[in-house]
Amino acid sequence: MIAPQPLTIGGREFAWGGRTYVMGIVNVTPDSFSGDGLARDVSTAVEQAVRMCREGADIIDVGGESTRPGFEPISAEEEIRRTQPVIERLAREVDAPLSIDTYKAEVARAALAAGAAMVNDVHGFRRDPEVAAVASEFGVPAVAMHNQRGREYRDVIGDITAGLLESLRIAGERGLPRERVIVDPGFNFGWTEEQALEMLRRLSELRTLGRPMLVGTSRKSTIGTVLGLPVEERLEGTAATVALAIAGGADIVRVHDVKEMVRVARMADAVVRGWARPAEAGA
Repeated sequence: MIAPQPLTIGGREFAWGGRTYVMGIVNVTPDSFSGDGLARDVSTAVEQAVRMCREGADIIDVGGESTRPGFEPISAEEEIRRTQPVIERLAREVDAPLSIDTYKAEVARAALAAGAAMVNDVHGFRRDPEVAAVASEFGVPAVAMHNQRGREYRDVIGDITAGLLESLRIAGERGLPRERVIVDPGFNFGWTEEQALEMLRRLSELRTLGRPMLVGTSRKSTIGTVLGLPVEERLEGTAATVALAIAGGADIVRVHDVKEMVRVARMADAVVRGWARPAEAGA
């Protein structure tokens, strides 16, 4: 299958198919499921992002509202208060493109104005279609995730495909070309553990959408259930799912543990995409 055309994000070209890109997660929330929420600690959030970039992160994803099961929604104003100072600082201090993890158009607009270069919407524009319009207005790409929560189940890949096609339709209606949309199947968003594992097994079937694919399995509850481990002990399980996602066609992996997952991605890429032996010193 022909790889999608490259995308420019924050002045950097992302050429799909050559290697897997790594997105580092910066949660400026008090209630992140993974225990890494930094609330309004701007300096610590910036330090974390700087370290992630040093460890090899290609994109930094900043989120101000938890999306774990049973999360308490917050207002757009509060979300902006949490994320905007971090994005403003990071825009000056790191070279990696910044993404805003939000499903609210008002938050997306504030983040893009502050220096973000991409929107990551866990509802795939289906909750607030104006998110796609804001991305179009700023001329940036957006991630559209399929969120199965509250939706009738028929078939894992069929439901994801239908949901992402709907997201692409909404994007087009709001002026955001499908060529600027990255898709995300939504691992653990409304699925049972068995369904989430099936998603990974059948991930390659989503390549028919013809769009770059982001997959976020990092520290998720399915890993905890399979291994019987708390969130702080899910590094190896995350590594396994990241490697399998890459084998299934993931172009971006969204992770908490950047240093380790960069190594996993490079090793998986060597197997899946091919490896060129480094030239001998002095050759």
